[in-house]
Amino acid sequence: MAPTTTSSVLCTDLGFEWPDGKPVLDRFHLAIGPGRTGLIGLNGAGKSTLLRLLAGELTPGSGTVRVAGQVGYLPQDIALDTTLRVDEALGIRERRHALHAIESGDADERHFTVLGDDWDVEERARATLDRLGLDALELDRTTGQLSGGEVVLLRLAALLLERPDVLLLDEPTNSLDLSARARLYEAVRSWTGVLVVVSHDRELLAHVDQIADLRDGGVTWYGGNYAAYERVLAAEQEAAERAVRSAEADVERQKRDLADARIKLERSARYGKKKSAQRNDPKIMAGKFKRQAEETAGRVRGMHTERLEDARERLTAAEEAMRDDAEIRIDLPRTEVPAGRTVLVLDQVRPAYGPSVKLQVRGPERIALIGRNGAGKSTLLRTIAGELPPLEGELTTPVALRHLPQRLDLLDDALSVASNVKAFAPALGDNLVRARLARFLFRGGRADQPAGTLSGGERFRATLAALLLADPAPQLLLLDEPTNNLDLASTRQLTEALESYRGALIVASHDLPFLRGLGITRWLSLDEDGLHPVDPR
Repeated sequence: MAPTTTSSVLCTDLGFEWPDGKPVLDRFHLAIGPGRTGLIGLNGAGKSTLLRLLAGELTPGSGTVRVAGQVGYLPQDIALDTTLRVDEALGIRERRHALHAIESGDADERHFTVLGDDWDVEERARATLDRLGLDALELDRTTGQLSGGEVVLLRLAALLLERPDVLLLDEPTNSLDLSARARLYEAVRSWTGVLVVVSHDRELLAHVDQIADLRDGGVTWYGGNYAAYERVLAAEQEAAERAVRSAEADVERQKRDLADARIKLERSARYGKKKSAQRNDPKIMAGKFKRQAEETAGRVRGMHTERLEDARERLTAAEEAMRDDAEIRIDLPRTEVPAGRTVLVLDQVRPAYGPSVKLQVRGPERIALIGRNGAGKSTLLRTIAGELPPLEGELTTPVALRHLPQRLDLLDDALSVASNVKAFAPALGDNLVRARLARFLFRGGRADQPAGTLSGGERFRATLAALLLADPAPQLLLLDEPTNNLDLASTRQLTEALESYRGALIVASHDLPFLRGLGITRWLSLDEDGLHPVDPR
C-alpha cells in the first residue's frame, strides 16, 4: 500500500515552550500537503522541536496539531539496543514468526491474525534493505556490529516497511557516508506521500519540491528545491540591500534638509529682529512679529523632523528585511605556510584502527579525506593530532597544528567565550581577544556568554575562533565532519572563515558541496588498503 494522496499536516495556533519557560513556538501556523518539503532555518529556530510535535513525541502547550495518515519519524539521534535482531529492529519479527509457523503447517488462527495480508513481509524487508545498501544484513543477526550510518539506514528501512503516509526525517545524512547518502537521496526522490526533511545537506535538499524557511517563529515558503530557494533569496537580499541604501541616503538627505532649514530660520529670525529695530516697531508689534516667526519656524522644523523620523522608520523596516545571517570576516596572516614547506609526513603509520598510511603534505594544501563509515578517518586524524599513539610507523608534524573533533568538546563550559579563547592564546590582551572575537560575530556582551549556554552554531563558531586565534597560530588544521549539525548559515560562515585560513587543511567529510566550496587541492579516499587519490566527480 502506497502513501495516500490525501495525507496532510496542519498546525493551528501552535504554542510550545520548554519546562524552563524558554519559548519555541507561539501561535504558529503550518499546512503541508503531499510532496517533499525541506525544512530549513538557523540552529535553535525550532526545527527538530516542530518535527517532534508533528510526530506526537511532544505535547503542544496550546493550539492543535492534526496529521491525516500514519506518521513515520526518523530522529536526529538514534540508538539501538545492540542485542536486537535485525528483524526486531525492522519491526517484523512477530510477522516472520507467524509466517514461518504457517509454512511449517501450524494452522493456529493467531498466526493468521498476526500476519494479516503481509504474506511477502520477508521479500519486502530484503528488498528494502537492498535498496538502502544493507543487502549484507541477515534478518536473524543482531545489530551489535552496525556502524552509525547503518543504524540510521536500518531505522529508515523499518519506517519504509511500515509505509507511513507522512514521513518526518531529522538531519538523516549526518552519519552517512557518500554511498549511503546516495541511497537515501534515491529513497527521498521516490517518496510519493508527505515528506518533511530537516537538513543542512544541500544535495539532499536538491530533491525536494519546496523549501519551508523557519525564522522568527513563522514559515516562509519557496517553491522548488534549495538551488531555486538560493536564487530567490539572493534576489530578495539584493532588493533589500538596495532598499537599505536608498533609505540610508534618504535619512542623510532629511538630516541635511533639517539642518539647512534651521540655519535659514535662524537667519530669518535675526533679519526680522534687525528690521524691526530699524523700523522702531512698537513692542506689541515686535512681539507679534516674533511670535509669528516662531510659529512658522516651529512648523518648518516639525515638518522636517517628521520627514526625518519617517525616513528613519523606512530605514528600520528595510534593515529588518535583511537577513541577519552575518558573515565572518577575519584575516589570519600568521597561519600562512610557504609553498614548499613540509607540514606533515606519515611514513607507513598504522593507527590504532585502520590501515597503514603513507602521506606527505607540503605548503598550504587543502586535502579532502573521504571514505565509507568505519574506514578509520577519525582515528587517523586523532593520530596525526597526537591524541592517539600510532601502532607503528613514523609521524612528523614540524608545524603547529590544531584538531577540531566531531564532539566539539574543546571548550570549558564554565568559562566565557572570551576566556576560552584567552586560554588558547594567553599572550593576547583582553581588548585584542574581544576585537578578534567580534570578527567571529561575538560582539559586546556575547563574548561574555558562558560556553555552556551557547547554541550549536554559536559553540562551533567559538571553538573555531579558539583554534584559529590560538598561539602559536596553527599552520595545519584538521577538521572532522565539521558541518554535522550545522545549519546552512553556519556552514556558509565556516566556509568564509576557512577562506581566510592560509595554512594546510585536512578535512574529513561526506558533505561534497561544502568540500567543493573550500577549494580542495587533493582528494584522498581511505579504505582497507590505505589512502588513494580519487576524482570526486
